[in-house]
Amino acid sequence: MFVPADDVEKVAKKEGAIPFDIPNAELGHHDDECSFDAIIRKYGLHDEALLDLATIVRAADTDSFEIAPESIGLEAAASGATMITRDDHETVEKSMFLYDSLYAHCRLRILKESHKAELDNMASRERRAFLKELLLQKREG
Repeated sequence: MFVPADDVEKVAKKEGAIPFDIPNAELGHHDDECSFDAIIRKYGLHDEALLDLATIVRAADTDSFEIAPESIGLEAAASGATMITRDDHETVEKSMFLYDSLYAHCRLRILKESHKAELDNMASRERRAFLKELLLQKREG
């Protein structure tokens, strides 16, 4: 749920919700980390691709583009999305594809590293099909 920043604490208590991305919230910015990092830490998430995605999100959210080159595109797309959507709900809805795609990109990078020897012996089209199959297997499994 989205509420004005001044009402977050009151509404969170009333609804049993967790305050997010506001000053002094547990799931907010702390030092050089952003809210996404706080979620990763609080819930003990260890998925390697998700941790890579967290680096991209942090870089975009804190203007630390040098730590993840993809963050430049993410920041451009995310800030642009806020300008073409009616409200926060629509922004989140329309942006999910972007974040899902970046997560897949992070998983793909890991798969390429872990299957390098196999991939080196494949033609481009075969490599693409092999990697896509691996991505889909993990998503469905």
